[in-house]
Amino acid sequence: MEDGVCIGDGSIIGAGAVIGTGAVIGRHVIIEEKTVLYDGVTIMDQAVIGKQPFRAKRSVLQDRGSQDPCIIEEGCTIGTASIVYAGAVLEQDVFVADLATVRERVRVGTGTIIGRGASVENDCTVGARCKLETNCYITAYSTIGDDVFVAPGVITSNDNFIGRTKERFKWMKGITVRKGGRLGAGVVTLPGVVIEEEAVVAAGSVVTKDVEGQQLVMGIPARVLRQVAEEQLLQHQ
Repeated sequence: MEDGVCIGDGSIIGAGAVIGTGAVIGRHVIIEEKTVLYDGVTIMDQAVIGKQPFRAKRSVLQDRGSQDPCIIEEGCTIGTASIVYAGAVLEQDVFVADLATVRERVRVGTGTIIGRGASVENDCTVGARCKLETNCYITAYSTIGDDVFVAPGVITSNDNFIGRTKERFKWMKGITVRKGGRLGAGVVTLPGVVIEEEAVVAAGSVVTKDVEGQQLVMGIPARVLRQVAEEQLLQHQ
């Protein structure tokens, strides 16, 4: 443990955990064994860092055993009662708000914000400078590019068979949102859809097929309405 570390009452630091200079750990935090916290990390009250995943008795998913240590890089903040699992990597200056969950084998890029109550399931990649807003759900096996905006209440999915037949395991796939894509409040995406660069999905839409770059789509199912306005493109921000 480096100099200048502040640890609140009731917190538990597991064996082999590495905590960098100037880290602040709140009250009743659990830092699991071998977790790595870089310099200047803040972990707020009752958060759990480095939790190993487990399965329900009836789970059809394979148990992949113990995961690599959780790594949280410089300047990250983890909110109250949030959980970041073992095997997750958070790059510099990631902000995870209260009550959020980041599952195993997830990588989150520099400067990304994960909102209150948001959930990023296992085996996802989230790019840099993204905003995943309150109570959004990023399903397993998804890829989110840089500068993506996901509004509150967005729901993504990865199983077209809705939990039936063994066939589904061959086709299970999350969504892909390319650089600068934006999903409005309450959007629902079906498994495997690709939202190309700087495309926009209007609030409340259901995305059933791929969306071309710089297109604005809306409706149930989502259909092309028009091109995204030039002044909204990343190059003008």
